[in-house]
Amino acid sequence: MKPSFKGIIASTGLAFGRAFILNEPSYTVTHEPIEDVEYELKKFNKALEQSIADIVHLRKKISEEQGEENAAIFDAHQLLLKDPDMIRAVEQLIIHEKQNAAWALEVTIEQYIALFEQINDEYMKERITDIRDVSNRLLSYLLNEKTVTVNEINEDVILIAREITPSHIALADRKFVQGFITVEGGRHSHAAIIAHTQGIPAIGGAQDALENVNQDDFLIVDGINGIVHVNPTSETIQKYERVFQQLESEKRALLALRDEPTTTADGKNISLLANIASSADVEHVIENGAEGIGLFRTEFAYMNSNHFPSEDKSFHSYKTVLENMGNVPVTIRTLDIGGDKQLDYWDLPQEANPFLGLRAIRLSLSEQQIFKTQLRALLRASVYGNLHIMFPMISTLEELQEVKELLEEQKLLLKQNGHAVSDHIKIGMMVETPAAAIMAEHFAKEVDFFSIGTNDLIQYTFAADRMNETVAHLYQPYHPAILRFIKMIVEAGKKEQIKVSVCGDLASNKEVASLLLGLGVDELSMPPSKILDMRQFFQEMNVDTMKDVVHQALAMQNADEVKRLISSKVTV
Repeated sequence: MKPSFKGIIASTGLAFGRAFILNEPSYTVTHEPIEDVEYELKKFNKALEQSIADIVHLRKKISEEQGEENAAIFDAHQLLLKDPDMIRAVEQLIIHEKQNAAWALEVTIEQYIALFEQINDEYMKERITDIRDVSNRLLSYLLNEKTVTVNEINEDVILIAREITPSHIALADRKFVQGFITVEGGRHSHAAIIAHTQGIPAIGGAQDALENVNQDDFLIVDGINGIVHVNPTSETIQKYERVFQQLESEKRALLALRDEPTTTADGKNISLLANIASSADVEHVIENGAEGIGLFRTEFAYMNSNHFPSEDKSFHSYKTVLENMGNVPVTIRTLDIGGDKQLDYWDLPQEANPFLGLRAIRLSLSEQQIFKTQLRALLRASVYGNLHIMFPMISTLEELQEVKELLEEQKLLLKQNGHAVSDHIKIGMMVETPAAAIMAEHFAKEVDFFSIGTNDLIQYTFAADRMNETVAHLYQPYHPAILRFIKMIVEAGKKEQIKVSVCGDLASNKEVASLLLGLGVDELSMPPSKILDMRQFFQEMNVDTMKDVVHQALAMQNADEVKRLISSKVTV
């Protein structure tokens, strides 16, 4: 076992806690012929009752703490535990075959799984996960081998897994989860996005994690240098405790800025907004003094379920966010699925280049019933706050005009059915492709705002998959080509008097954000945990100075030259 190992910094900060390794439980079930049939039946029925009680309790807890969208993952588990066919099959094996309850359950479950595996439907195949979860819960009671699951964590822990899913986060008590470590993924993984939003330190791409950490090992996650320390010495612990105390002291000082506007040293204002992944994240937005929500990633509600969210469920989620945020702007992005974000229950086509294929708005326009359901939920929620609807990955005017027509169609339909809809909804688009950037002056006449998605704009500009480590060197945010695109987009927005924001990773990168300020960007949207630090940073910035730096940067030939220039001008 190594005393330390490295990974990719997925979310900055320091964390201390016991290792909690997310492994699938494994039970040894033996075939033991029985004499007392009634005893085994009672044992099975008691396990059912205990499991159902667990699910009811967990669902209620998650609903109260995190909202209905996260609690709904337990609905399928309740249905399976109450499935009369499954119950009957187990009971018949106990009664007629004289099999013990655990063995009868396992035989039945394997038959179910074999049946589902033969069905050529991704949604039905996804039910296998639910079946195994339910089976493991029942077996834990039948075998009296109750295992600790993520929802039962009651001490400070560091979650470790090959991959941490949105479901894991939904189940865990967030006050005990101090950090994440994943074998797969990096800065752009789903776990990283959640960690960023909640201010949880995280290390991704830690290939040695599962080999070098045992359950309950004491860990320090150094999300500043990308290092994990395993069972560190007292000297190492003391060193990091001093750093941690310094960071906490700095956080407390930043809280004084929570209710202040973001104003530069020369008196220019810029809005700092928050990125969120669920309605539960609003708490972090308010705590950190965001001036609104610049990006609500609605796809996480779809990814955190085993079926498409209903119109009512989505409506309640959006309504909750809008009500809690009051009159400040809340930008909700429509479904952005495809590329690296897949739904197990949606049989999307297999594509050689999924980032260049059927994703984001293209997918919504090809599956209009799903899209219309979300649009109706958004429109119904619009009367509860200051709603901005944003469409992802618009590349052509025809796409934008079609989604606007669909939105108007659904608005009329809702009004005809007696639903109130706000007359003050703002419509915007993400600028993520070179085509959209080049045509920005035309798009600006059609929308109320632009939001630049720098993650995708960079990968499409350089034709380099941002998830592919072999071409990671082409992810060049400082490159003059990217700066020129942003300049083009901002100028188009200014001409039509619409706001331009940046919601990609670069919004909270201080050096790049300085360039964005000089380029004339109006708003920056970032993880809530970054807002106060960025507000303090901008208080010391001078916009006119940064305009001069940008002028020099735009004339340069490569990213390294720009990086050296900005590093010489900006202290972070």
